[in-house]
Amino acid sequence: MRPSWAPTDQEVQILGSLSLLPIIVSVSLVPKMESQSYLPVQPGVCMEENFFSLDDILLSHQRLPIRTEVSFPRLGFLEKSSDSPDIPMGTKMELPLWLSKGLYEQNKRMLSVELPKVYREGWRTVFNADPNVVDLHKLGPYYYGLGSQMLHFDSPENPEIAQTLLQTFIGRFRRTMDSSQNAYNEDTSALVERLDCLEKTLFVSGQCGLNSFQGWEKGQASQLSASNLVLNYRKRKITDVQS
Repeated sequence: MRPSWAPTDQEVQILGSLSLLPIIVSVSLVPKMESQSYLPVQPGVCMEENFFSLDDILLSHQRLPIRTEVSFPRLGFLEKSSDSPDIPMGTKMELPLWLSKGLYEQNKRMLSVELPKVYREGWRTVFNADPNVVDLHKLGPYYYGLGSQMLHFDSPENPEIAQTLLQTFIGRFRRTMDSSQNAYNEDTSALVERLDCLEKTLFVSGQCGLNSFQGWEKGQASQLSASNLVLNYRKRKITDVQS
């Protein structure tokens, strides 16, 4: 039987292209072990989460507006605006994403989740008109990730949200990559300050590709260097000859 929180077939098809992007980015951004002390863990794909990823951990702490459908005894301390020892039914408050997903069950109806304003119809109209004018970092640094996670909650607007996520990414992708390819050895802080976390990763990917291409053109990619083992052997050999 299909679980109540599962996305529809239409939503899966719409997010299909978007869900492949973290995989493509993770392949292109695998760091060299000799240049970093650890290997960063890439975020999950689409609605899935990777609990070893720092980006997914930060995403899971994004707060959502909710409305309680049952009473929660002895948890009144979570609601700072009330002196009651309990959280009564019908209370409107904010909870982190990870807790909202854990308490949300279609059968028990412990809480209902309201759409954040950036995913509502008013903002969807803005995104559909011209997504490039929107400061995604100001609205929420995890616009695509949080939008994908919102599909866990049963809402009649889920197909429109998924469609807007994909169209917004498509509309902003070319400008993001063009900016990354035309900012060689320049300060890029002004270019990335309006980007979502996923878009910043793509920008860095484009920068890495540009730097690698520039290095190849200068012949730096084909330069060979002796290993430390060979260098140490030569030093010992010179010392033996001198002695």
